[in-house]
Amino acid sequence: MFIDLLKTRRSIRKFQDRPVENEKVDVLIEAVLRSPSSRSINPWEFVVVTEPEKVVRLSKAKPHGAAFLKNAPLAIVVCADPKKSDVWIEDAAIASILLHLAATDLGLGSCWVQIRLREHDAQQTAQEYVTELLGLRKGMVVESIIGIGYPLEEKSGHPKSSLSYDKVHFERYGQEAN
Repeated sequence: MFIDLLKTRRSIRKFQDRPVENEKVDVLIEAVLRSPSSRSINPWEFVVVTEPEKVVRLSKAKPHGAAFLKNAPLAIVVCADPKKSDVWIEDAAIASILLHLAATDLGLGSCWVQIRLREHDAQQTAQEYVTELLGLRKGMVVESIIGIGYPLEEKSGHPKSSLSYDKVHFERYGQEAN
């Protein structure tokens, strides 16, 4: 069941030194291309990166939160064309989470690297760095990089008791369930 997938999915930052099979990459690509999009505009595009040297360079896109990528056998860069849709951020974020869920369903681990609105260094944004590295066309914006691979670490799902039920309101903000 889908809820079981949600119960087990965790961000994984340590991967086995093992490539992701082409068949599984194909399933991930199909999953992300089936991602919902406002008015079916599909402003997103994806760059699949398996070349180890390039993945290492992606791990340097920003000073914090991307270093784990250097050991990922697969990185999928989620981009979008903001001129196509005013909700490209939402569409790209939905595609990113579908990658996470599809990876988990395939027995893979994954973790999100936020690129949009992040700095690479004092002279360049993470967006500019990734654009240059991947040769993205003018106007494309990078939302995220999803690092994917076979987990080297095992993490239990978050227990139900840790869920923030206090953030759920019924019929009116501040009203709890009866």
